[in-house]
Amino acid sequence: MTTGDQDVLKERLLRAIEPHVVFDGWSDTSFAAAVADAGVAPDLARAACPRGALDLAVFFHRQGDRAMLARVEEGTDLSALRYRDRIATLVRFRLEAVADKELVRRAASLFALPAHAAEGARLVWGTADLIWKALGDSSQNINWYTKRATLSAVYSATVLYWLGDETPDNSATWAFLERRIEDVMQIEKLKARLRENPLSKRLLAGPMWAAGKLRAPAGTRAQDLPGHWDEGENTNDDRA
Repeated sequence: MTTGDQDVLKERLLRAIEPHVVFDGWSDTSFAAAVADAGVAPDLARAACPRGALDLAVFFHRQGDRAMLARVEEGTDLSALRYRDRIATLVRFRLEAVADKELVRRAASLFALPAHAAEGARLVWGTADLIWKALGDSSQNINWYTKRATLSAVYSATVLYWLGDETPDNSATWAFLERRIEDVMQIEKLKARLRENPLSKRLLAGPMWAAGKLRAPAGTRAQDLPGHWDEGENTNDDRA
């Protein structure tokens, strides 16, 4: 079965499992019901989704990522916005790609389990990475990591707030997102002041030298994570 065939089958199973997730979560029970409803042979379904509902939950998340990028590629002009507003817009696009919050709520419960927490963290990191790439991020040093780690935290907090938001058009969520981004901006301003202060600059010389040696992953291959250590010239880039 090719990757394209697997995606078509996953799409079919995803549509079938969604009504069951609301009641039974992303579970074996829901997966079995989806296989039956979709009229897919169980062996074929397991070939496409070896981990059952977990693989469909991952596929569901990545579908949202693709919908976010598609909305940008359709012609959304971000150039007139401040950089912080561009970030907020893409996070908003990502959440607006979800038609049913309950599917995300159930997925959050699934990925909160110790056995699946690493998978959930990878998905959130992947979303943050796609947002930065869509914004043209070209950082190659420690900033590659700090940008994605910071945005992952902002995104995760915003999702949790959004799940409980009952305001019209989720207006409270967008205000919450603005506050979280403002908090990050204050941290960046503090970091800039520390770098400019002669005393703190000397105190941080060692850590900054070490951070300057860390490089972003080469390409997008998973085996390149988590990056590499550069023994060559320090070309530290402190751009936010």
